[in-house]
Parts: sequence; structure tokens; C-alpha cells
Amino acid sequence: MLIVGLTGGIGSGKTVASDWLAEQGIEVVDADQVAREIVAPGEPALNAISRHFGPGILLSDGSLNRAALRQRVFSDPAERAVLESITHPAIRERILRHLQAAASAYTVLVSPLLFETGQAGFCGRTIVIDVEEATQKARASTRDGVSEAQIASIMAVQMSREERLKRADDIIVNQGDREDLYLQLEHLHRQYLALADEMNHG
Repeated sequence: MLIVGLTGGIGSGKTVASDWLAEQGIEVVDADQVAREIVAPGEPALNAISRHFGPGILLSDGSLNRAALRQRVFSDPAERAVLESITHPAIRERILRHLQAAASAYTVLVSPLLFETGQAGFCGRTIVIDVEEATQKARASTRDGVSEAQIASIMAVQMSREERLKRADDIIVNQGDREDLYLQLEHLHRQYLALADEMNHG
């Protein structure tokens, strides 16, 4: 089965792109959503997080206090490493489960850390949605109300733009309007349908 990895920096337009592909009948597995799934109450990863970071990391309803956790790990690389050692394997396993259950012509895995976490290894093709850093910052701050410091820290854990582009099989430049983005996506979508067809009948 053809799996296409879709990535890009913060504010690059990954969600707009994956929503369009979903409208074409393509199943989308979203790594961010999976990351939320595996820390839901009752999940083994959440139990491991609260064992390590203490019960103060949970809200009164037993769900994860994301703000408290973010504060703990952003300022402490050792704590971040512990968190990643708990969450990354759980995320990989759950992503794989979702990918195996998908039934569309090809499947898209959307992940902001596709290359950084080795998730690109699941994929037959990878797309990078590329925008200039100034555009990223402007979009992220207006869309999510994310502070400049937060944007900088998110960009710091993501691979450099140059490195991402080097690793991509396909690149979409998203500096224009949505129509321009959709045209580029449509072109790739047709290619992937043909490739998936070839793989199924090859």
C-alpha cells in the first residue's frame, strides 16, 4: 500500500493540504492527533508520564495538563528526552495501526516531525510543504495566537528548512493562495493514484 508522508514547518499549511486530500477520499492519519490519543486517560503512555512527572501533571479530571508538562520539558532537555522515550514508541505503534487499517487508494501520514522521528520510514513518498520562515511566523501567530517565543521553540525542534527540502521526494511551495496550493496538490494526487495503481497491479 502506498503511504505518502506530508510534512512542513509550523504555519506551512499542512492541515489545509491534508483536509483537501481527505475531501478527495484519501484517508489521513494525523501524527498530532495520534499524539493526543496516546495520552488520553487510561492509556499506558499517560500512566507512565504521571509516574515519572508526578500526579501534578494531571488535571482534576485525570487528563494531561499540557501546559504544565510543556513548561517542564521545554526548559529541560533531559526531561524532554524522558517524555519522548515514553511517547515516541507509543505514537509509532498507533500510527502503524491506523495506517494498516486504512482502505483508500493511498494513505497520507501528516506529521510535523516526519523526518525527525523516523516516521518517514513508513512512507513510499514524502511531500514537504515549503514556505519562507517569515510567512511561517506570520501565519502561526495570526492563526493560532502563538507567541513569537513559542514559535521559535517549535521551529527549534524541527529540522531546518534546507534539510527538509533535501529529504523530500515532492515539494509544494505554499507562498500563494489556496487555489495555487490545491492545483499543486491535484497534480501530485493524480501521480499518487497512478503509482498506487501500479503498486497494486505490479
